[in-house]
Amino acid sequence: MVVPFHAAGFGFSLPYDVHRFGWVGVDLFFVLSGYLIGGQLLAQFQETGRIHFGRFYARRALRILPAYFVVLAVYFLLPDWRERPVISPLWKFILSVQNIDLRAGTAFTHAWSLAVEDQFYLILPCLLYWLVRSRRAAIWFPCSIVIGGILLRTGLGLWLRDPAGHVPGLEYYRWIYYPSWTRLDPMVLGVALAAIERHRTSWWRTLTGCARWLWIPAFASVAAGLYLSDGELTVVSCVWKFPLIALGMALFLVCAVSDRLPFNGVRVPGVAFLAQIAYSIYLSHKLVVHFWMGVCKAHSIAPSSVAGILSLDLLVLLVGSLLYFVVERPFLQLRHRIKA
Repeated sequence: MVVPFHAAGFGFSLPYDVHRFGWVGVDLFFVLSGYLIGGQLLAQFQETGRIHFGRFYARRALRILPAYFVVLAVYFLLPDWRERPVISPLWKFILSVQNIDLRAGTAFTHAWSLAVEDQFYLILPCLLYWLVRSRRAAIWFPCSIVIGGILLRTGLGLWLRDPAGHVPGLEYYRWIYYPSWTRLDPMVLGVALAAIERHRTSWWRTLTGCARWLWIPAFASVAAGLYLSDGELTVVSCVWKFPLIALGMALFLVCAVSDRLPFNGVRVPGVAFLAQIAYSIYLSHKLVVHFWMGVCKAHSIAPSSVAGILSLDLLVLLVGSLLYFVVERPFLQLRHRIKA
């Protein structure tokens, strides 16, 4: 497990500075989420000829809101537990728009990605309901979102750049990194893969059949995005690193679901459980890191030592597991009673 120390702003780094690439995990999650949720909605429409909007939103609410509101309550009722003293207004978190005009260096900033997800899935059922009825729109609309994102980031990068051609970090996060309309590439690609699997089976067979070599352009695309993201921010890096990372992650997803690769179907012990508690870990990890940093300071423990990192990972797992079993799991069991 990689805990995003640097992104959390806790003043220390992982060995070899690997933390600076941790942000790509969000894009992988976006691709997976788009593929899975989009696939569920498309399967429902294919089987019944309709999308049950009420059921979809009820299931999403039971999946997301209980653990989220518990952690949100901790942030606002116990301010000393926050990793930062300043936090966005409560109403933005309740409406799930905390990613809009979000300032870096405040508490609970990692919930920006949840806001992007919530906003995307609020409109996705309506979009799919329209797109499945128009073959042309099903092609040009996703393409227009990706192209529109490239153009928008280009304009924002040109507007924000300083005389030296660099984009200031704080403004980059506020205007480019956090807003939903600049981060739709991976979710759109994930939904597109689900649509191809459902409605263009010959295309899907071709894609999965190429998995033996498809990992090469996938790796190259992610590597190119990481290369652009390393060092000073420029207009070029702001524009292209997101679609490159999203494309690479989408190709890796195709490789993962293909039966042409030898590791397909291989079970790794513990991975399924980590996947179960991942959301609770995502919500609570900064609170845990903040607490752990206080313990390290009080007992003169080096945070970046092997023992320090391992103890932190264990604590993150324990708190995430507790939140999952006490809060998240009971509502998931209720959610399973609601048919997709």
